[in-house]
Amino acid sequence: MATSSEAFKQRFVLDTSLFLTEEIRREDESLEDAILRLLELIANARLNLGISCYMPPTIHDEFTTMLAARDVDDEVYSRLHTWVIRKHPDRYAVTIPANVVYSFVDEMSGRVDRGLRVSEKAVRRAEDAVDEPLEDHEYKTEIDAIVSDLREKYRTAMRTGVLDSREDFDLLILARELDAGVVTEDRGIIDWTEDFGLRFIRGREFPTLLEQYLTAVDPETRRTID
Repeated sequence: MATSSEAFKQRFVLDTSLFLTEEIRREDESLEDAILRLLELIANARLNLGISCYMPPTIHDEFTTMLAARDVDDEVYSRLHTWVIRKHPDRYAVTIPANVVYSFVDEMSGRVDRGLRVSEKAVRRAEDAVDEPLEDHEYKTEIDAIVSDLREKYRTAMRTGVLDSREDFDLLILARELDAGVVTEDRGIIDWTEDFGLRFIRGREFPTLLEQYLTAVDPETRRTID
């Protein structure tokens, strides 16, 4: 006896990292083929199980910009626009616990201190540096190398594992509004799902989840996008 699709009806909010992680690719599968396969799974899950997948417009714009840079086929855009729902989060209606804001302020305060320490170390290194070309680089001096290292370490200190963009914020707010699961490979977003009281699934696990759900559909009544 086929399982009722009512048991599977869920909502998910998708992050860009879901589609771009190499973890969703099969052996020798291109990025474009992996995305098309995932979008087909999303379509079949919606047709047969009523599972809905969403993206805030900020995430959608970010994702399509990345797709354009990779020159993917128009079929990718067609499936994305058809089967992934674009919805603005209701930032006025969704409430956030004061403790979330408190934790964010506390986190950023600590990160500013770490960023300052990284900058101080770079300044001290620069005091003893020579502004002459490096032996293995004709145009890059020791000062340039210190600046480059500072940028990388400062970015790590300030951004890794933290909610640092409006795209990330929109993702969490929309998921809270819809009582949806967050699908992402971003460690910072995963960390914040706990504070927002949200379900999450790693992007690499999402295709398998949909495949498992679809095994409950009666083959005789199953619908496909073909």
